[in-house]
Amino acid sequence: MEAELPLHGDIKHNTTEFEAYRKRASAVPFLTCNRASMATTPLLRSIRLSVCLLLCLNVLCTVCARAAEKRPNVLWIIADDLGPELGCYGYPGVRTPHIDRLAREGCRYTLAFSTSPVCSASRTAMQTGHYQTTVGGHHHNTRIKPELSADTPTVTRLMQQAGYFVSNGHGTQKASQRLAKSHFNFQYNARTFFDGHDWSQRDPQQPFFASVQIKEPHRSFVKARTSRPEAPIPPYYPDHPVTRADWDNYLASIEVLDTKVGKVLDRLDEEGLTQNTLVIFFGDHGRPHVRGKQWLYDGGLHTPLLTRWPGRIRPGTTSDGLTTLLDLMPTTLAAAGLPPRQVPGHDLLDPGWAGHPQLFAARDRCGDAPDRIRSIRTRHFKYIRNFHPERPYLQLSSYKKLSYPVETLMKVMYARGEWNSPFMAPVRPAEELYDLTTDPFEMHNLASDPQHAQRLQQFHEQLEQWIVDTGDLGAIDESLTVDLPALMLEKRGWYERTMKKRGLDPDLSDEDYLKWLSQDLGLADQRPQ
Repeated sequence: MEAELPLHGDIKHNTTEFEAYRKRASAVPFLTCNRASMATTPLLRSIRLSVCLLLCLNVLCTVCARAAEKRPNVLWIIADDLGPELGCYGYPGVRTPHIDRLAREGCRYTLAFSTSPVCSASRTAMQTGHYQTTVGGHHHNTRIKPELSADTPTVTRLMQQAGYFVSNGHGTQKASQRLAKSHFNFQYNARTFFDGHDWSQRDPQQPFFASVQIKEPHRSFVKARTSRPEAPIPPYYPDHPVTRADWDNYLASIEVLDTKVGKVLDRLDEEGLTQNTLVIFFGDHGRPHVRGKQWLYDGGLHTPLLTRWPGRIRPGTTSDGLTTLLDLMPTTLAAAGLPPRQVPGHDLLDPGWAGHPQLFAARDRCGDAPDRIRSIRTRHFKYIRNFHPERPYLQLSSYKKLSYPVETLMKVMYARGEWNSPFMAPVRPAEELYDLTTDPFEMHNLASDPQHAQRLQQFHEQLEQWIVDTGDLGAIDESLTVDLPALMLEKRGWYERTMKKRGLDPDLSDEDYLKWLSQDLGLADQRPQ
């Protein structure tokens, strides 16, 4: 990725502009205060001095106003649960012209990943610039939310202190007048954390840092009007009508997302803000499917990332370096001309930077599925540590059972003897290792392969060091601070109420549940062909 101009060029430009004003002011006769001109009446001297001061003040105010005008706006467009299934990422079967336009006009990052495969933990990390495991926001919807220390400011707070208007909304003035989703695992008051729901609420000359939250493609999906047989599905799913129908709905939801992104980009054009606005588009984590959301495979962590800043980012560029959503804070602060902070991320627009050597991610309790998993990803390998190998991959998760039809399909097909996968095993290996060059879908675990023993040991040691260096709080037993049995009962109650609203017995069999899911997807009960 190349930047056409230095990221901090405005600072030098403003200094030069001030000097030009100073020289221009020195040419004004009233400002030439030599002894001859001062040898006049006290009244005239007073008048000249007053005019001189007024002109100086006017020059200074003009320079400051122009400098403020030149401070760029920063806009985060955040999609909920989005993988790289977009036209600009080469995915067929989906129409995303507006997001593709953003890629053409800016930079596309091919290897961008979240630090967690679930929204609240991932959003906590991107706001603080630190791993969610460092600040204590690692469990999804953390029950005992930490109070951030003074040395852990959020990007929102830092931008506010720099004079930016900070908003969190839906991107159009006609949308809801309420604040949009934030979902952080730390203590905050949304009404003071943000200055408003839309950048139109700011003072006319005030720069803004806006987050636009778009719900899609979070479940529940919109219904697809047509099938998309040309759209490839990951090979770790059975190629079955239920899988296809659910995937079609996911892609249709992405197209709704694209329409909403287009409205935001059009608004920037209409308001004359495009040239002076850094736009960063990304998903808060990967796709909402089995082996995606709530898992540390690429399906749960890989997200599109696009940046556009006319005159600063060369259009149509691509970066193949490893990037993380932790890079959002350094990039935003640098664009605003703020000093860098000691955080794991890096300024994406630094022209001399080629990406991270490796990325870390973590998954902890999600709803009623307690767990602790950590991973390391390099360009060519993925290492996963399962701290609870006694639990199955498909341990009970009320959210996933209610939301992921393919999970029930896989269980039914496995019970029938019609589908098999290591993912269906009743226990997990303690460690997993995947060669992403030959096995991009992470289906063949090499952890027990003697040829990879040294590499496995290196990853093991690197993860242990990362846990120490970052102060990973995931090792602390959550039951010491949270009534976990009560939490599990709460989640069970939510599951039962949802099933009853569907007219279903909460304890119905997987076979009967699959029949209902098939009908809900617009299909008859489907057996594999």
